[in-house]
Amino acid sequence: MLKGKKVLIGISGSIAAYKSILLTRLLVKAGAEVKVVMTPAGADFVSPLTLSTLSGNPVQTDLFHENTWSNHVMLGRWADIMVIAPLTVNTLAKMAAGACDNLLLATYLSATCKVMVAPAMDEDMWHHPATQKNLDILTSYGNIVVPVGHGELASGLYGQGRMAEPEDLFSLIQQHLNNAGSAANDLKGKKALVTAGPTHEALDPVRYIGNYSTGKMGVSIADELARRGADVTLVLGPSSVRTSDSRVKTIPVVSGEEMFTACKNEFSRADIIVMAAAVADYAPVNRQSEKIKKSEEEFTISLKKNPDILKWMGENKTENQVLTGFALETTNERDYAQKKLKQKNADIIVLNSLNDKGAGFGTDTNKITIFTRNGKEMEYGLKDKSAVAKDIVDAIITFAND
Repeated sequence: MLKGKKVLIGISGSIAAYKSILLTRLLVKAGAEVKVVMTPAGADFVSPLTLSTLSGNPVQTDLFHENTWSNHVMLGRWADIMVIAPLTVNTLAKMAAGACDNLLLATYLSATCKVMVAPAMDEDMWHHPATQKNLDILTSYGNIVVPVGHGELASGLYGQGRMAEPEDLFSLIQQHLNNAGSAANDLKGKKALVTAGPTHEALDPVRYIGNYSTGKMGVSIADELARRGADVTLVLGPSSVRTSDSRVKTIPVVSGEEMFTACKNEFSRADIIVMAAAVADYAPVNRQSEKIKKSEEEFTISLKKNPDILKWMGENKTENQVLTGFALETTNERDYAQKKLKQKNADIIVLNSLNDKGAGFGTDTNKITIFTRNGKEMEYGLKDKSAVAKDIVDAIITFAND
């Protein structure tokens, strides 16, 4: 599958470094040539001998050992892709600043190939503003930032910051290498509008009504559309998930009203519209200017309907625009999805069910069924969301060409 492809793995000092062993094995088994470079701290977590044995190549760890100083240039030019996994918060900060005090950083700065990074850190570190700013910097340089997982962390906490699993990383690497240099411009010249993430409807300065959406599915779709050559605008609700493609223009919003306004501003220019955001159905009638105090035994909040963005677009779209919506259901899934397709005047509805294990909010995978206005129904198995995004974009292209 990857015969003749050259993959350079960079390992920094995290307990998640053990995952690099399986990743190396998967890549070698697929026919790739693999070389490994490590920070000194990375070598404390996983044995260079183990990785050297698996990859069939010497593992480089020392910037100033023998001829290593010249090797960083060679390594950076040798690879078809460089994958830094795990990426610690320390190495992230150094990469964002352009620091060069070890072999991994020197190789990164010398790399002429695409660089993919898989962060691994504790939840509080992941959410720190400095970390998020540094991730933005890496993305602006054109690096691919792999979303972190949500699960058990080395600290014993349970939350965001878990490094992507080796199988998912392998899938992303394979996808990139197989598409690099290929005909990935089937949407060149097209403009796409994508929404992703939740919306937060403020009750007062500290509370809001929202949902559990993370934005992973919508962001993956935006990345896939950009990879296919489209000019993509992503309207993103409050989320820590970010696009891995520097070509995607992101408009951050918070509330449903803000998302509606942003979408209306971009709507007429879009050939492809994918409404993947989980917009809150209702918002408080009145937002309190001060924090609501806990005084009454019962407390009533008056709510009003948020704008139905998908319906508005269905009413205003032209015959040259392809409109895709999502339906997340818990009962009578198929019937509700088909009803939504008709009521919203959409061209495509993507159904996912909370009854399917591994699908829905907060997961790295999804299981979907696609319904189209011309009567097609396509059911897919459980896949990584990047692979699901490819299926959805394929369906959009197929519908547009029918």
